[in-house]
Amino acid sequence: PARAIKIDVIDYKDVATLRKFISERGKIRSRRITGVSVQEQRLIARAVKNAREMALLPYAGAGR
Repeated sequence: PARAIKIDVIDYKDVATLRKFISERGKIRSRRITGVSVQEQRLIARAVKNAREMALLPYAGAGR
């Protein structure tokens, strides 16, 4: 959870933090699993999508 790891700002350039919210297959983990609020989930999803667009994160997992 974002609160558990003390994240103040969710940034698309912070790939190490964003990887905690992505599954092994490359999918964004749900709120139910991560335990973040609706607003935090939106910020995380937007940051992951931006990072993918900038080629910082893969669209698919490593097992492809």
